[in-house]
Amino acid sequence: MKNPIRTLLLVTSLLSPLSAFAEPAKFVLTSTDIAAGKHMKKAQEFNGFGCTGDDLSPQLSWSGAPAGTVAYAITAYDPDAPTGSGWWHWQLVNIPADVTSLATGAGKSDQSAAPKGSQHIENDYGVTGFGGACPPQGHGDHRYQFTVYALSKKLELPANTSGALTGYMINANSLGSASIEALYKRD
Repeated sequence: MKNPIRTLLLVTSLLSPLSAFAEPAKFVLTSTDIAAGKHMKKAQEFNGFGCTGDDLSPQLSWSGAPAGTVAYAITAYDPDAPTGSGWWHWQLVNIPADVTSLATGAGKSDQSAAPKGSQHIENDYGVTGFGGACPPQGHGDHRYQFTVYALSKKLELPANTSGALTGYMINANSLGSASIEALYKRD
């Protein structure tokens, strides 16, 4: 090896084109209102069923969606609800592909703050739109899984579709997903 620096530069230049193929962009979900493993604020608590929160869906932003994404769906789910099947707090489908964030309160039931063309699904409170956290008092921490899904097509759902059918259609047409799991409890 007469010139180790020249050899290093040659090897580096040969390998650098391969780094473009090493790993695709990562699909990520972020929020200014909630954080993974942290307790949500009263703003994300339901207003009803004995709860007195502001019932505001959190701000959400996402990036790195897979190629071929045609639309997005957002869900909020509590697997710890004492129902035997969890609790759907929010399902918003057919968010246009050029939308990559939702403002705080985008889950309002009147759909006034949701992206044009999107569709709220009735949650397990029986309300169309976001329904905040309201675990039973003294039940301890509940996990709230906020997930964005990149969809390969817009979903065609019948009127009054169930949360389970919506979840099935989301998963059947998902190209990828990203989540934040926040916590909430009522003492």
